[in-house]
Amino acid sequence: MREVRYRAIADELRHRVERGEPAAGALLPSESELSAAYGVSRVTVRKALELLRDEGLIDARQGFGWFVASDPVRQSLGRLGTIEDQLGELGLGSERRIVGFRFVAAPPRVRQVLGVDSVLEVRRVNLAEGQPFARVTVWCPEDVGARLSRSDVESSPFYELVGVPIGGATQTIGAAAAGEDDAGLLAVPVGSPVLRCERITRDLDDRPLLVAEHVFPGHRTEFVVELPHVEPSISLSGLRLVE
Repeated sequence: MREVRYRAIADELRHRVERGEPAAGALLPSESELSAAYGVSRVTVRKALELLRDEGLIDARQGFGWFVASDPVRQSLGRLGTIEDQLGELGLGSERRIVGFRFVAAPPRVRQVLGVDSVLEVRRVNLAEGQPFARVTVWCPEDVGARLSRSDVESSPFYELVGVPIGGATQTIGAAAAGEDDAGLLAVPVGSPVLRCERITRDLDDRPLLVAEHVFPGHRTEFVVELPHVEPSISLSGLRLVE
């Protein structure tokens, strides 16, 4: 009887996934929630989920639980570009939602980089195919931000709005855990793994113009770097220990 039951649960979940409910990359209810919903043990639920995993329809990651399987969104780190551009190249629809637009005292790290006390802080959520893919916060000096409106930053990249040519950027990526705010915006559990990218954008004279923080759900994101020349080592380059 248990075997019939877990297969029946798998059949129902399979139909939901095939209808796009939930969408690719989205989290499924927890094993405890599914157990309560179907009135069965977690062992029975796990057997149903494992059956769907064997079929390639769903997957699981430590810290996330079960989610609808999807190819990770791969972003190249070898060039300066927007999330939207890279998603478009992958054939994925994208959207940005502004969730914060305000002038604030510069956080310590931003003050250290930009050398100013007051900044415009813009927070947004980027979506890929309707699913949250990144939380992005950008800080720019107050005199630059004073020329911008909420609709400006909703429709155009900051690179096009700062009014000076862009010289380059430095990106630093590390692992982190989703806090309560990011968990809510990205629809992931609190404490789940995320990738945090800090980008410092500079002008042609190498002066910092923008500081941005990008937070990506760890189960949906891959970063790719092309190495044009093979060095005489198999070690990764550009690594440093976090103190």
